[in-house]
Amino acid sequence: MNSLIISAHPDDEVLGCGGTIAKLVEEGMQVYVAILGEGITSRYEERTIADANALQNLKESSKRVAEFLGIKELFLFDLPDNRFDTVPLLEIVKIIESIIDKVNPSIIFTHHAGDLNIDHSIVHRATITATRPILPKIVKTTYAYEVPSSTDWAFGQFGTTFKPNVFIDIEKTLEKKINAMLLYESEVRSFPHPRSPEALKATAYRWGSVVGLKAAESFELIREIR
Repeated sequence: MNSLIISAHPDDEVLGCGGTIAKLVEEGMQVYVAILGEGITSRYEERTIADANALQNLKESSKRVAEFLGIKELFLFDLPDNRFDTVPLLEIVKIIESIIDKVNPSIIFTHHAGDLNIDHSIVHRATITATRPILPKIVKTTYAYEVPSSTDWAFGQFGTTFKPNVFIDIEKTLEKKINAMLLYESEVRSFPHPRSPEALKATAYRWGSVVGLKAAESFELIREIR
């Protein structure tokens, strides 16, 4: 059985389901990750003058994270950071469809529709479009994950609020998630930022306490076919 994590930016895969990735790998599942955007050029006034070294370093960080978590294969693309709305949706759908054709996942994890970050919400829509249930390949289960500093900062103003109804126990893999995030040196932040190690642990403890676990990652079930 294969699973596929679809993310807009480098670090989203760790923030959203890093503990789950580590757990699934330990359980013998083959986990694939697709990161659609380059993730950094919006920090510059013009994308064309972005620091080439910074771009390359971020890609290398993604590769180190993939190796650390035991990801079977990492797919990196170069969609413009925080500018996915300038790319035809069909283009993004086609990218996702091509990965699904190659990986043939039973489970997909993707962004939540109501995130503050425009790239996240577009990836959600593109994923739902790419996974429309048409034979012969039908993805059995699709989940939306939260991304601290985007899902929470939307405050429910950009679509539906994140309402998790699936929780995965990550007590044994929480430290691996934190260490994976630390490999993204340019993306990790100091407390009380939501992307700080302390805040990520607090989020895991909070969701764990909701369902009687010590630590958990939360997901919203989009569709399941049994």
